[in-house]
Amino acid sequence: MQDLVDELSRRKKQAIAVAADVIMLPVALWSAFALRLGEWNPDVVQYWPAFVVAICVAIPVFGRLGLYKQVIRYMGNHAMLAVVKGTLIAGLAVAVVPYMLQLKGFPRSVPIIFWMLALLYTSGTRFAMRAWIQSRTRAASLEPVIIFGAGRKGVQIARLLVQQDQYRPIAFLDHDWKLQRSSIDGTYVYSPNELGQLLKETRAKQVFLAVGDEHPKRRDVIDFLAGFSVRVRLVPDFSQLMEGKLSLAKVRDVGIEDLLGRTEVEALPHLLAQSVENRAVMVTGAGGSIGSELCRQILKQQPRMLVLLDQSEFGLYQIHRELAAMVEEQGWSVPLVTVLGTVTDGALLGRTFRRHEIETVYHAAAYKHVSLVENNVIQGLKNNTFGTLYCAQAAMDAGVEKFILISTDKAVRTTSVMGASKRLAEMILQALQQDTTATNFAMVRFGNVLGSSGSVVPLFSEQIDGGGPVTVTHADVTRYFMSIPEAAQLVLQASSMARGGDIFLLDMGEPVRILDLAHRMIHLKGYSVKDGDNPDGEIEVQFTGLKPGEKLHEELLVSGDVEGTDHRKIMRANEGHLPWTELRGALNTLEQACDTFDYDAVKAFIEGLVEGADLESQLGDLAPRAPVVTLPGAQSEPGAD
Repeated sequence: MQDLVDELSRRKKQAIAVAADVIMLPVALWSAFALRLGEWNPDVVQYWPAFVVAICVAIPVFGRLGLYKQVIRYMGNHAMLAVVKGTLIAGLAVAVVPYMLQLKGFPRSVPIIFWMLALLYTSGTRFAMRAWIQSRTRAASLEPVIIFGAGRKGVQIARLLVQQDQYRPIAFLDHDWKLQRSSIDGTYVYSPNELGQLLKETRAKQVFLAVGDEHPKRRDVIDFLAGFSVRVRLVPDFSQLMEGKLSLAKVRDVGIEDLLGRTEVEALPHLLAQSVENRAVMVTGAGGSIGSELCRQILKQQPRMLVLLDQSEFGLYQIHRELAAMVEEQGWSVPLVTVLGTVTDGALLGRTFRRHEIETVYHAAAYKHVSLVENNVIQGLKNNTFGTLYCAQAAMDAGVEKFILISTDKAVRTTSVMGASKRLAEMILQALQQDTTATNFAMVRFGNVLGSSGSVVPLFSEQIDGGGPVTVTHADVTRYFMSIPEAAQLVLQASSMARGGDIFLLDMGEPVRILDLAHRMIHLKGYSVKDGDNPDGEIEVQFTGLKPGEKLHEELLVSGDVEGTDHRKIMRANEGHLPWTELRGALNTLEQACDTFDYDAVKAFIEGLVEGADLESQLGDLAPRAPVVTLPGAQSEPGAD
């Protein structure tokens, strides 16, 4: 209706205003007689001249005072003053009529009552119309949203949205049939099955999810909403709603952890604290995604000292500043030491270990991006493999009790130099463990971590926000996922269960198909997928092909030999390895090949040392062909790596 009103010409709107007054003025005079005489149907036929005078006087006066030139939606005090003057003059004219025409029985109080009623009717119609237009204009300026969940949290969200004047709740959705077909604060409750029709009729683009994190069907609701091209928004906990702490700034999109819906592995407090509480702990790669979270988790367990090592000055500065703020806020007395350097500097490592009497080392320093390492093979091997070797040897020399390596599922039957470098690092620790009992080496192997630098999920989100396309390497590629805090807690607990030379891995559930993940993220941000079945879609998915070193499916085990641990979802893998006497000679030759940039020798050594490694596509074009180098003592025993 508002659109129809807006389309009317200025002259037509003025005509409508005049017609409304022509109706309201006689009604006001009739009402005045009814009130004065106390009758519902007063006999006013004999006083018809007064009705004519009221109209003929008031309408020209209103026009003269500019009332009909007022824009109703912006009508203010000037219009009200014109109504007061016009109705007052009309009231005086009505009062004069019975004396001029000798109308007998005309109540003297009627002109006064008429003036008040005329003032009410004529101004009331205008201000009512103004309020209606403004409310419709305001409603049109607010984005319509749907709220999934008509319980207490849903009602609180709806009221908050109304107060903050940005969104307009137009419907509730709820599975509870008792709530369906009811109205809450004037907003109707529908069945979730009606969502598709609602989206078409209301053009809503967002659904606010009023289902708490703890709700058992929350994942099912997200899965259901992923089938529609609607942006799904999550709000903070209900307790924050009740305390008045919720603001639109805290409302967030559905994250990868919500999409995956996997239950994080619960931490066992005694395992978290055992290797770090009241101990001097060092984290290498402290400024990275995993390293920084390890530092946060370790700090909560009250170590005697926490030493941070990283080659990135900015990364080291950032994590130290964050940890220092935590220490000050909590009133802890944990010294924080920053060491700017690289794990390939054996002298620096040894001095640091001895100076601070380090007892536990978490070795998270590594180059982890497959494509970057494939293009920087030598640096990848020096940092990931030989950096681990130098760090482990320095730890042994300094009497470090526990040394935990952060590894990856890409180390298993690898097709990448990055994966091979991490598997070699594992093999180094396995071999070194045979020659020492003073230092306890262990490795923790897991899949992709959510939100880490370079992760596919932030990339997809950025591509979707930019209008696409979303790039996926292959339609069938799958990956395991876990959160960064979960990964850090796993590492801490694994270190407490280490017996020496252990490879720990997590029951990570089922792998996730990346194409499905891309589609779900597109839908849950409110867009449709553009493909052959839907050429009018908004976001296209492009397949770029697997990059050198990437696999369709990652694995966590070289062999299927695993055993349980004290933690029901952490397993210990039993995998073979070369003895240190054989591995040391092969590593010397590999290090020489790195120093001379002999890529063919590097390829041959890796494929000879690492079971299942195939680097043909990665290293084939990096350097001129050289004679194949025979690996002295590099042939593993049956069942070994």
